[in-house]
Amino acid sequence: MALDSISSTGEEEKMTRKPNTWPGVRETLEPVSRDPFRAPTSEPAVIAPGKETPGGAAATLNPKCHREQVTVLCKMCWTGNAVFLPFDSCSRKRTLGMVKSLLPVLDWLPKYRVKDWLLSDVISGVSTGLVGTLQGMAYALLAAVPIEYGLYSAFFPILTYFIFGTSRHISVGPFPVVSLMVGSVVLSMAPDERFITPSSNGSALNTTMLNTINTEARDAARVLTASTLTLLVGIIQLVFGSLQTGFIVRYLADPLVGGFTTAAAFQVLVSQLKIVLNVSTKNYNGVLSIIYTLIEIFQNIGNTNLADFIAGLLTIIICMAVKELNDRFKHKIPVPIPIEVIVTIVATAISYGANLEKNYNAGIVKSIPSGFLPPILPPVAMFSEMLTASFSIAVVAYAIAVSVGKVYATKHDYTIDGNQEFIAFGISNIFSGFFSCFVATTALSRTAVQESTGGKTQIAGIISAGIVMIAIVALGKLLEPLQKSVLAAVVIANLKGMFMQVCDIPHLWRQNKTDAVIWVFTCTVSIILGLDLGLLAGLLFGLLTVVLRVQFPSWNDLGNIPSTDIYKSTKNYKNIEDLQGVKILRFSGPIFYGNVDGLKKCIKSTVGFDAIRVYNKRLKALRRIQKLITKGQLKATKNGIISDAGSSNAAFEPDEDIEDPKELDIPTKEIEFQVDWNSDLPVKVNVPKVPIHSLVLDCGAVSFLDVVGVRSLHRIVKEFQRIDVNVYFASLQDHVIKQMERCGFFDNNRKDIFFLTIHDAILYLQNQVKDQEGQDSILETITLMQDCKDPLELMEGKMTQDELDVQEEAMRSLAS
Repeated sequence: MALDSISSTGEEEKMTRKPNTWPGVRETLEPVSRDPFRAPTSEPAVIAPGKETPGGAAATLNPKCHREQVTVLCKMCWTGNAVFLPFDSCSRKRTLGMVKSLLPVLDWLPKYRVKDWLLSDVISGVSTGLVGTLQGMAYALLAAVPIEYGLYSAFFPILTYFIFGTSRHISVGPFPVVSLMVGSVVLSMAPDERFITPSSNGSALNTTMLNTINTEARDAARVLTASTLTLLVGIIQLVFGSLQTGFIVRYLADPLVGGFTTAAAFQVLVSQLKIVLNVSTKNYNGVLSIIYTLIEIFQNIGNTNLADFIAGLLTIIICMAVKELNDRFKHKIPVPIPIEVIVTIVATAISYGANLEKNYNAGIVKSIPSGFLPPILPPVAMFSEMLTASFSIAVVAYAIAVSVGKVYATKHDYTIDGNQEFIAFGISNIFSGFFSCFVATTALSRTAVQESTGGKTQIAGIISAGIVMIAIVALGKLLEPLQKSVLAAVVIANLKGMFMQVCDIPHLWRQNKTDAVIWVFTCTVSIILGLDLGLLAGLLFGLLTVVLRVQFPSWNDLGNIPSTDIYKSTKNYKNIEDLQGVKILRFSGPIFYGNVDGLKKCIKSTVGFDAIRVYNKRLKALRRIQKLITKGQLKATKNGIISDAGSSNAAFEPDEDIEDPKELDIPTKEIEFQVDWNSDLPVKVNVPKVPIHSLVLDCGAVSFLDVVGVRSLHRIVKEFQRIDVNVYFASLQDHVIKQMERCGFFDNNRKDIFFLTIHDAILYLQNQVKDQEGQDSILETITLMQDCKDPLELMEGKMTQDELDVQEEAMRSLAS
């Protein structure tokens, strides 16, 4: 059935009250003083729950009052002549809720089950702390800072996340991808070339000048750059969280993140490969930096240190093998084997016992200062040089943390607040920036250890921070003989999960080819251009695919499944009936300025003709017919146009003559005769046939319209009405109809062209056809009566024929 009214008032039921009364207060309140603090004399000044009015009547509240009333009553507000005091309990609950949202630790810590959870958190914290200590040292190599600063970065962020974070299971600290992005900024702002100092070598008579790198000044500058970047990233994350912009991570789709992290893993592998081989190369940064690094590594591969190479290779093999055993037998092993810790202890002992540095020139850690550094304020003047990179690092660090956090939150049936996570990591990085740390997020391997070893809450995180603190204060000296190649091998061994994402491409290609292309494109561009530009290019490419899919949405020509009210695509389904004289088009997408041309092409393909071309051809034919009538070569009668010869009227045939634009200006209202455009015409104008009388647009999948879209729909309706084809709309959503109403669509269009479903529109059209056929039969009878000399003869003839039919039916019944 047609929708006579397409807009609802949407007005809620209004509450009425008597003067000087409030809904829910039973007694009528008399006018009171405007000063709520002046003592009442004869009239009530303040009405509060449970207090009596001076007249003795208690002003009580209706328990069934709406939430809006309670909200207003909870505020100190004037209502008429009465003042309502705030509800103390409501204010306390609201304040407590706000405090708990800002400090989630106040929500979960009082509910902590000491007997059930403490032992699990202690075991998990110790295991995670050992792994975090080694990974902090290893990831410091990626960030291009001394190793001890990796320990600081594994300690300080945990302290603040414990208070502000909402995830119970993630392990906060360095992550290889983010560390590599930090390292690229550090190397670009503090390269080795800036710290080359000339030094003399030889006697006074034979002196040669050598260029050496002032490593002390270089390391100090790089630490300062990394801490400044960390502070800026924290500020950006805090601002994003305060503005409630946690939704931006949704634009980092899973295929994009997968391709980006795989490319980052490849870059991490190349950066650590030179440490495993102990081959010196330049620090390349920017476009094609990874290619240049690989070329220089292979050029200098003859200088490989065998002691470092063997130690690194054995570490990679042993770590990956044991990790595989941990994954396969995780249900049987109560605690995963901390292979990184075991390998590090063994490697340190071997390096110390064999004196690898002296005997084989192996690269070792050398010195790890004990204790903490005092907090310092990073130079804010450097912000402008690293602002662009800090945005990408802030978003990537947040996206990784939230993605991992949501996985374990879903597994353990709780939720995390995306905006609060932004705030938590922002505060953590700001706090860490004052203590010479680099950017922190979460590492997949550490988080997996913390969760698999039984971690229940962030108490495990605090305990892991305690283990890292012990390493900083007391165990630094013991790790000085450790080879750097072992730390680099630990990093490479933890990249297995990222590299295994390549196996997802065939499966992703079968599921969605567009997502597979996004994965491959992001990975390739991130490897070639670098992580910063690669992430931006991948994000823009992903958004481009969305725009293209919206700009070129799918559409279908629908038909009816016999004896049902279901309409399906005529291309995808068999035994679909095409309705005579009606075409149904389903447009699956929004209608806006970017795809209105696509909508018109879909309509043209569905109906089989161009409405504008048909209209122009008809105008041209009418002009010629009018000329011939004026010359007396044609005669217009009530039965049509009389002519001896006609020309074929096939659709889309080439014209023999060129159209004159002036001929298209003839208004149809000046033509006083009717033409059957689907028959042969007496003029040589190829007017396309129009085999339909109605077009139904199924707009159930139209999510929104803009002004251009509404204007285009109005133009489409008018173009088809000019050639005697009516356009109807079905299944439009309410907000789309309201948008059409706001844009003035119904100023020149009727509302009865809208229907709830396609079937309603088809039933309406079928009834219209039946009514038209009935009217045509009546007109035919009237015409015959007018043409007949004696109307009674016509009636008698009909009666005689009816009688014969009755007699014939009676004879048949007797014969049977």
